[in-house]
Amino acid sequence: MKPVKRSKLRIKIGTAYYRSRRYIEWYFGRTRFAEKRSHTILPYEIAKHQTPLLRKLKDVDMWLQYNKITNLKIAMKRLNGIIIQPGETFSYWKLIGNPNRSKGYVEGMVLFYGGFKPGVGGGLCQLSNLIYWITLHTPLQVTERHRHSYDVFPDSGRSQPFGSGATCAYNYLDLRITNVTDQPYQLILQITDEFLIGSWNSVVPQEQVYEVYEKDHKITQEHWGGHMRHNLLYRRVWNQHEELIDDQYITENHALMMYQPFLKSENEPAAKSE
Repeated sequence: MKPVKRSKLRIKIGTAYYRSRRYIEWYFGRTRFAEKRSHTILPYEIAKHQTPLLRKLKDVDMWLQYNKITNLKIAMKRLNGIIIQPGETFSYWKLIGNPNRSKGYVEGMVLFYGGFKPGVGGGLCQLSNLIYWITLHTPLQVTERHRHSYDVFPDSGRSQPFGSGATCAYNYLDLRITNVTDQPYQLILQITDEFLIGSWNSVVPQEQVYEVYEKDHKITQEHWGGHMRHNLLYRRVWNQHEELIDDQYITENHALMMYQPFLKSENEPAAKSE
């Protein structure tokens, strides 16, 4: 996974090609997409999580993060209250649409080939990361998720395993979630002065509890001189009697490290090296 430099023309042509394929699949495919939103919140909270809106990141101007909040508020209006009926699929980008200036989106931080730059609609990965994480704590099935190919910033106060997010790029890097249960699920989103908050709600309580964890977290030095970070994500499933009933593989992650390895915050262990 040595970094590959691509010309601006190749990136532009590739983006247009993959976006076109996605449009064709949206409108001519057989997937039943979730479209209905409701202001009435389903009674049982199944999984909930919150993430801080502002983080001090190396070399990142804070105005990009303040603009991110503007972008999150616009996108949330298209997702909040969406109900996934049994057999339907939630598509992050089909619901949000193209995040452009005409809709009020502003420049936020966009991760770009191992670095970052200002980009209209930047910062929406925080929302897709949150939705992915809470989904892992439900019986809903993630049917499309893309891992981050680059590890851009060192861990700082990380509360979730490395690689537990879902990167997004309109519209060809999507997050899709299919309801394989016999009950509807509703996405509830809110934003405070400090946090982005999300939950999945349903009409009946959840009978199982999910615990997401990582295995085989390591850093390797590649033959071309760089470092890569790897791990596996699993989840333990517990029943109502607190009995372990399953231990499920979720995904694997491989990311090019864009900072010096073995840097760690206080009280945080370094990853294994090979």
